[in-house]
Amino acid sequence: MKVRKILISQPQPATGKSPYFDLAEKYGVEFVFKPFIRVDPLSAKEFRQQKVNILDHTAVVFTSRHAVDHFFQLCAEMRINVPEDMKYFCITETVSLYIQKYVQYRKRKVFFGTTGSVDSLMTPILKHKTEKYLIPMSNVHTGDLKAMLDANGISHTEAVMYRTVSNEFQSGELDAYDMLVFFSPAGIESLKQNAPDFVQGEKVIGCFGAATVKAIREAGLRLDIEAPVPGITSMSAAIDAWLAANRK
Repeated sequence: MKVRKILISQPQPATGKSPYFDLAEKYGVEFVFKPFIRVDPLSAKEFRQQKVNILDHTAVVFTSRHAVDHFFQLCAEMRINVPEDMKYFCITETVSLYIQKYVQYRKRKVFFGTTGSVDSLMTPILKHKTEKYLIPMSNVHTGDLKAMLDANGISHTEAVMYRTVSNEFQSGELDAYDMLVFFSPAGIESLKQNAPDFVQGEKVIGCFGAATVKAIREAGLRLDIEAPVPGITSMSAAIDAWLAANRK
C-alpha cells in the first residue's frame, strides 16, 4: 500500500522545524495534525476535593508533559511554593528536559527512564525508595505504575490533575488517511468512540510508548510502527524508517 496522507494525533508544530515537515518533503507525503484527544485542566476547587496535600511529598512522578504543565499550573493557582529540594522522576529524558519551563534543571533532583516504559522509570525510583511520591495524572490512566510502586512498597499518592476528553471526528473522516499515529491509550479510546465499526484493513497504524502499544493490541488492531525501540527513539524516526523500507 502506498502511503500518501498521514494523521499525526498531536497539535500542529509551532514552528516549521518539525522533522515531520522534512519527511513530507523527503517522501512526498502529507502530514495532517489533529489530536484524538484534548486535555482540560482541573480547577483548584476540584483538585482540593481529592484531599491531597502536595507538600506532604518529596518527589513527583511525571509520565507526560501534560502532567508537568498541570502540576505546576495547579501549584501556581493554589499559591503553593514547590520546595527547591523536590525531586522529579520522568518517564523519558524529553519530559525531564521539559521541566526547565518551570524550574531550574539540576541533575541531582531530576531523574528519568531510558526507554519510555514504566519498567524503565522504576529503575531510578527504586534507587530512592524512601521518597514520598506524588503522581499527577489524567482521569484516564492505566494502573501499571501504581501496581509496580505497591509491589515494591514505595510510598505514593495518585492525584488527578487534568481530564482527557475525546475530540470528535466527522463520519468517514478517518477514511482519508493511509496512516494513523497515536501517542496515548486515550487516543485509542477516542478512535473507538469516533469509529466503533473501524476496520483497519491496509491502513498503517503507528504509536509511541509502551502503554499505547498495549492499548492498540488490546483493541485488536495491527501495530505496524512502534517507537521507541532500540536505535529509534522518536516517532518521526520510526515513520522515516518505515517509509524508507516501504517506499517501493
